[in-house]
Amino acid sequence: MEETYMLNVEGVRKKILHGGRGELPKLQDGSKFTFHFQTLKDDFERTVIDDSREAGMPMEIIVGKMFKLEIWETLLSSMRIGEVAEFWCDAIHTGMYALVSRGMRRIAEGRDPLEGQKHRCGMGNMFDYHSTGYDDLDELQRTPQPLIFIMELFRVEDPSAYKRDTWAMSKEEKLAAVPVLHSEGNRLVLRREFAQAAAKYQEAVICLRNLQAKEKPWEDGWLKLESLVTPLVLNYCQCQLELGEYYEVLEHTTELLQKHNDNAKAYFKRAKAHAAVWNEREAREDFQRVAHLDPSMAAAVKKELKQLGERMRKKHVEDRKRYQGLFQSSQGL
Repeated sequence: MEETYMLNVEGVRKKILHGGRGELPKLQDGSKFTFHFQTLKDDFERTVIDDSREAGMPMEIIVGKMFKLEIWETLLSSMRIGEVAEFWCDAIHTGMYALVSRGMRRIAEGRDPLEGQKHRCGMGNMFDYHSTGYDDLDELQRTPQPLIFIMELFRVEDPSAYKRDTWAMSKEEKLAAVPVLHSEGNRLVLRREFAQAAAKYQEAVICLRNLQAKEKPWEDGWLKLESLVTPLVLNYCQCQLELGEYYEVLEHTTELLQKHNDNAKAYFKRAKAHAAVWNEREAREDFQRVAHLDPSMAAAVKKELKQLGERMRKKHVEDRKRYQGLFQSSQGL
């Protein structure tokens, strides 16, 4: 086992656990590292905090994109492809780890990593949080301490060799990507490939939400982006209706209507979702709002209400028969 001290990096020690191959990769802004990592406390038990293998996905960071934990770019830059190395990093380098870990854990859980984040710089956000939502990370946030990172570098790709992830795009790239994704989603809908279409609409929404996070809510820049978000969310909800994901539709339309309570299309899609899960009263209320907000949709609303009434009558008959059968069975016991 070879141990080296990284030159010109204060508070970092490196230990090579498995040698890599070839020369050190040539890096440029936009190069992408793909690697697995394990984060441990510098205590007697070497307590594991995070393990990307357990999360089921490798980590990726882009050179020059100001990743919150800047030391990671330095550590990875010292590694060859296939190398496994252990790095001890002093607390001067690990103060932001709690926020980084919080975001990675949320992504692994399928949640928005920016959920609840205020319009502030990273360090400002850290002081705003009372809790990260994870006890072990709260401890690190209160008391920054040395950490150990064990990293295995899989590959380094030039900017032209991979599809840029949404979060790695510049503002201009995100704005340019949105109409392309919207068009691709529409094309997939025509082919009735609703799951793939929903993914395109969702990616476009993420691009716009990331840009909105840098704007002040309800000011001109934010509103302009919101006007682009709304039809994408509605298209996404239509796909989810086709896929039978009714509670997903209820969640997203309700969130949309909290901001835009005069959007007839959002009420219409939410009403259809309510109807599908037997929420008759809520469905009727939403359909009535649609007819009030947009008289041109009155015929569609009338048709939906008729279908809802027929479905509910059929359900009541079936329920009555089921209860009668249960009652007769219990009488025979």
